[in-house]
Amino acid sequence: MRLLYPDIEPYADHLLSMPAKKGEVVHQLYVEECGNPEGVPIVFLHGGPGSGCRASHRCYFNPELYRIILLDQRGCGRSKPYACLENNNTDYLIDDLEQIRDRLNIDKWVVFGGSWGATLALVYAEHYPERVLAMILRGVFLGRQQDIDWVYSDGGAANVFPEAWKQLMSVLTDDEQLMPLKSLYALLVGTDYIRRSQVLQAFNQWEQQIVTLREESFSLTEVLAETLPEVMISEPYEGAAAIIQLYYSLKLCFIEHKPILSSIDKIRQIPTYIVHGRYDMVCPLRQAWTLSKAWPEARLTVLPLAGHSAGEASMVDALVELTDSVGSDLSANSL
Repeated sequence: MRLLYPDIEPYADHLLSMPAKKGEVVHQLYVEECGNPEGVPIVFLHGGPGSGCRASHRCYFNPELYRIILLDQRGCGRSKPYACLENNNTDYLIDDLEQIRDRLNIDKWVVFGGSWGATLALVYAEHYPERVLAMILRGVFLGRQQDIDWVYSDGGAANVFPEAWKQLMSVLTDDEQLMPLKSLYALLVGTDYIRRSQVLQAFNQWEQQIVTLREESFSLTEVLAETLPEVMISEPYEGAAAIIQLYYSLKLCFIEHKPILSSIDKIRQIPTYIVHGRYDMVCPLRQAWTLSKAWPEARLTVLPLAGHSAGEASMVDALVELTDSVGSDLSANSL
């Protein structure tokens, strides 16, 4: 059983200003480089949207094999302005990745992403297939209406966790419960701080229940607390990760006009490895299965006793095995 690699520190970090038109907010993205500066470049795309990167994310990769790139997406983590929704959508994030790749003088890289990070990886690859050496995807999320409804309506995960769904709905009025996603977002961006706190607590508890097969898990606030100074998770910042996540969900991840499955031919040739937990209650296995049926060249591995979390033992084992294998093959081919 493989474990995460030992903790490492970045050998370089950057706050890169992204291009902006006159009058637009300028987003500055936190980017860090770890491992071997001469190694195989790999970029880690965090989930959420909104969660940001953590120190443990560096540890899925052999630091002797890889030049490991981590970044906090717009509005997330150590990027500035924190929690900003202006000029924050999937097209901007794709452009940001190209900016980062170019500024770090990387010709091609491996793209690693889980959940929303897998969505972003797929969309990026469909835009820039010539820049992708390989992809490693965990907990595939296709970003369709039915995928979002699974988490935010009473017809999906709520059927498996009815008591947790009832607890989440208890913070909404009867009218608000008719459109849970819209209502949760409106309350989190509203000025009623008492209700906002109640909604955030209930939302975090809902996420905790469905994210892993283990009893213990991190809430969104705890995830932020691991990377941000204390002032950044107090009002008005508390709940920012949830706000970004709900904002993207309301907008169907900004990819409704060009669904991932419609552009598979553009990426069919990219070596791609998909790992999915059979009991994933955030992104049901049906999403990865649907992707694999449209893209049989990609290799799908289903873990029989795993949920959605990247931290479960069998998921860590599978992901580290893949990064070791892909990195070794690419290193050998470059000699």
